[in-house]
Amino acid sequence: MNPVDALTEIAELLERERSSRYKSKAFRTAADAIAGLTDAELDDVPALRRRAGIGERTLEVIVRARGGAVPAYLADLRERRGVVPAGELRRLLRGDLHSHSEWSDGLTPIEEMVGAARALGHEYLALTDHSPRLRVARGLSPERLREQLDVVAGMSGDGFTLLSGIEVDILDDGSLDQEDELLRRLDIVVASAHSKLRMAHGPMTRRLVAAASDPRVDVLGHVTGRLVEGSRGTRPPSEFDPAPVFAACAANGVAVEINSRPERQDPPDELITGALEAGCLFSIDSDAHAPGQLSLLDYGAARAERLGVPADRIVTTWPLARLREWTGRDRG
Repeated sequence: MNPVDALTEIAELLERERSSRYKSKAFRTAADAIAGLTDAELDDVPALRRRAGIGERTLEVIVRARGGAVPAYLADLRERRGVVPAGELRRLLRGDLHSHSEWSDGLTPIEEMVGAARALGHEYLALTDHSPRLRVARGLSPERLREQLDVVAGMSGDGFTLLSGIEVDILDDGSLDQEDELLRRLDIVVASAHSKLRMAHGPMTRRLVAAASDPRVDVLGHVTGRLVEGSRGTRPPSEFDPAPVFAACAANGVAVEINSRPERQDPPDELITGALEAGCLFSIDSDAHAPGQLSLLDYGAARAERLGVPADRIVTTWPLARLREWTGRDRG
């Protein structure tokens, strides 16, 4: 087994199960440290032990892989990986409109997110790092976002497109946390609430309706903000009237996100059903913060299929040309 592949797969599986970012980073660092080494160098264990970026656990993986065996740690991660049946809807997904890089609170460079998306067979991926007010997530100032746009512009080709984007914070009054000119330049705008999630029912409803009615918004992200499991603990959903929120989404062609992260499962089943009845579009997204999390789309697709969401109402099943036609609607 190729040791670089073994180290990378371990990192991806750790990311998929949302393990400590330091664990996955250690295996990615070790993979980088041995990339390009000759067979002789890979077999020189004392020299590998002295090489920066390689620890005892990663060294064990390298030695085992060089010996032709599957490393025990990798075998264990494969065994405990949750297997989600690959239904027809999952096979129809062409891309993902919500992902993060190390420019904000993601774990890896943009290049690694792109490589993982290509490996999954994505036709497109939107890079949607956070906006300025989310300082804890290193939200991008207008200046940093403009710099990122120059980087994103060179990341497409060979049948894959990296879409420019943002996960823009919905402010307390429903306005958006980024300059108007920048929001209009982006391919994809995901609008999400990250603060004051316990706002009173009426103001929260007005806040979400305002965001869903904004002509610059394409996707309404993790609409309730709830957490149902995971290392961050649990959090109840925000309280709002879903009927006017989904009516605004339907009227303005804004997709309701089906967030694929198992700790979110957002929206809850009954809200997906309500949005479906309201005539909404949907976007099945990974909300990936690391390459291994892009495959979390499995979970979102399984939920959507179980709840009877038609594939044609899911924008991430659409080819890029149709997606661009949808996002190219009048932004006011």
